Amino acid sequence: MSNLVAPHGKEEKLMPLLLEGDELKAETEKAKSLKQIKITSKESSNLVMMGIGAFTPLTGFMTKADWQRVCDNMALTDGIFWPVPVTLSTDDEEVKAGDELALVDDDTGTIMATIQVSEKYSIDKEHECKSVYTTTDAEHPGVVKVMAQPKYNLAGPVKVLSEGVYPEEFKGVYQRPAESRKIFEDLGWTRVAALQLRNPMHRSHEFLAKIAVEVMDGVYIHQLLGKLKAGDIPADVRVKAIQALVDNWFVEGTVVQGGFPMEMLYAGPREALLHAVFRQNYGCSHLIVGRDHAGVGDYYGPFDAQKIFDKIPEGALKCQNLNIDWTFHCYKCGGMASMRTCPHGKDDRLLLSGTIVRKTLSEGGELPAEFSRPEVVKILQDYYQSLDEKVEIKLHGAATGDVKK
Repeated sequence: MSNLVAPHGKEEKLMPLLLEGDELKAETEKAKSLKQIKITSKESSNLVMMGIGAFTPLTGFMTKADWQRVCDNMALTDGIFWPVPVTLSTDDEEVKAGDELALVDDDTGTIMATIQVSEKYSIDKEHECKSVYTTTDAEHPGVVKVMAQPKYNLAGPVKVLSEGVYPEEFKGVYQRPAESRKIFEDLGWTRVAALQLRNPMHRSHEFLAKIAVEVMDGVYIHQLLGKLKAGDIPADVRVKAIQALVDNWFVEGTVVQGGFPMEMLYAGPREALLHAVFRQNYGCSHLIVGRDHAGVGDYYGPFDAQKIFDKIPEGALKCQNLNIDWTFHCYKCGGMASMRTCPHGKDDRLLLSGTIVRKTLSEGGELPAEFSRPEVVKILQDYYQSLDEKVEIKLHGAATGDVKK
């Protein structure tokens, strides 16, 4: 009997949809004869999340009723909590309910899964954007993806045939929930806090993790391995930088680094809830929620992702939020501090953010020693020096501190 938090859903067990052995071989052969539908990298990554059980208890892409209820009430029609739609889109006019299709990744040509279509429907894209992202602004990267979706959504159960590039490209970091759970159990951990990352760890990230280490059995440094927006640092560089930090600045046995096969939604508060859902499946009892969790630009308040956990029904999630206030280096305190521990003013504080790290290094600037560990800075400098083209990185209020708390 595991002492870890139970997986999400009524069954309280992992429900991976990835086929294996003879069943996988037979379905893969069958898929070659089916009508093919091309899918986006976002849809492919969602399939992999369902395949490995990270999206337990989903069994496929959502129906219109599920889509509507998730948008409006953050729950599936059976009442299970779920904060973000997981849908499949097509502009194929001929596809109909009852069809069996092969789903092919548009980038790689890999057959990712088969689907038994139960429903074909259209949605109000603006409604999804307002519900999930709180905006219909065409500059928001999540809104861009929703508005670019084809005309129809297809619902139905899926059989997942492939994990895509993740097992090979991110060998040693990419993990399935069953694997992370075994690691935690072998370490004797019960209370595990996940640290969500899409950037290399700067000193504020390190501080968050070390606060959690003090009150938890261990911390799962869990980073996104899917596609990011322009200007973000690629996953392979991030993995190397994080490992350098773990090896040199953490006590052995207090942290584990892992990766998950998903793209950022930049949905702020709603995405924080989704992060808690699938971290529960990975075996985490807590999710560290700091400043501007899963945010982008100035679309969300810096602590909206913390506040939303107070608005969901009691018992909706077993993975709890571990809220930590805005952290920074305080010159008067002589080290890292937070808004709750530092009595000094703005002029005494060095605010740290991944956006500032990326902007400074991409422009060839030097980071203050208080910003990031030297081993990490060296890896990032080498990366930026290797780039032929630079992407302009804009600072926003959540990065500079020019927002109301």
